[in-house]
Amino acid sequence: MPIHRIGGGTTLYFVLGHPVAQVRAPEVFNPIFAAHGIDAVLVPAAVPPVALPAFITGSVQAENVGGLWLTIPHKAAVLPLLSKVDEQGTLAGAVNAVRKAPGGALEGALFDGLGLVASLDHVGVALAGRRVLLVGTGGAGMAIAVAIAARPVAELALFDMQPQRAAATAERLSAGGTRPVRAAAQVDPAGFDVVVHATPLGMRPDDPLPFDVARLSPGATVVDILMKPAGTPLQRACDRTGVAYHPGFEMLTQQVPAYLRFFGHDAVADTVDLEPVRRRVRALAED
Repeated sequence: MPIHRIGGGTTLYFVLGHPVAQVRAPEVFNPIFAAHGIDAVLVPAAVPPVALPAFITGSVQAENVGGLWLTIPHKAAVLPLLSKVDEQGTLAGAVNAVRKAPGGALEGALFDGLGLVASLDHVGVALAGRRVLLVGTGGAGMAIAVAIAARPVAELALFDMQPQRAAATAERLSAGGTRPVRAAAQVDPAGFDVVVHATPLGMRPDDPLPFDVARLSPGATVVDILMKPAGTPLQRACDRTGVAYHPGFEMLTQQVPAYLRFFGHDAVADTVDLEPVRRRVRALAED
């Protein structure tokens, strides 16, 4: 990977989290900056929740700070500091990117859900007219629900181990919308064309399956947003039963152009070769 020479004209981006040991975004974006001649670097910053407001309001005063990436636990906590939030972030109640507007106001956007639906477009899984079940409406699940509800699906059902959370999400997305969104009383994939898994189940090899794979309808597609090189229990169960599935690698890859565009690198967003990014994302998951 080319070594970026940091100088007085270098734009700094921070990815804020607590902890940040798991953050791999710099290893994805810094090679892109270097390859495309962008004088910028993305640096992790371990910011405790209590220090978040002071860090954000202070750091963005620096003229060469171009913006912020947000990860756990800051995606929702940052909202009171923002003057403008995009539609995805407003509906989901969270953002994962913040930039400075020309007047100095802070603007936020959310790309997790958009990355998921873009990944389905990339692999040829149609959403239009399909019945979709989303399992898990936590941080990532909420963003995914918002993005899927914006597509012309036939139905979107939401299941969560906390039923009130799924019900609140369904109510929020149904309010004033045209898409049928409902909370599912049980996690039964029967009758759905696309089933998206967005819970942590599968991070450990002994985790139970999030739903009964045998209940999937013929021809259904499973999307498991977890990125495990050896496969999650759900992915291995799909392999054994011949069910088509897609892991979360492409979801992350497809967010790259959106981030670049949000931070003003439109020309690179339009031309970036995502194939090296895909390889890098998979390699990082194996590390």
